[in-house]
Amino acid sequence: MNRRNETALRRRLGELRERMGSGGDEAGLAAGIAEQVVAQRRARSLSQQELAALCGTTHSAIARFESGARLPRIDTLLRISEALDCELVVELRPRTRTKGGRE
Repeated sequence: MNRRNETALRRRLGELRERMGSGGDEAGLAAGIAEQVVAQRRARSLSQQELAALCGTTHSAIARFESGARLPRIDTLLRISEALDCELVVELRPRTRTKGGRE
């Protein structure tokens, strides 16, 4: 990925994080996971194309996911985590506030 594309990707992920705010919506979740995948992929000096090949998916699927445009299915996340030699941790925690704003 060239420097201009990386800058655009960072900007897009930042925008998605801002949208997330404290609400924890799907876009924010996608941005947070995408940011972690990008960091792990770069730490291993892998291109999006190389990661896609390791995961058995397409370059465009990885690019869409890393842009925060799409949250991948859990089986895809598992393949990505395996390809990056990472542990995938999914955790459900009780909210400190209910959806209606009551404690």
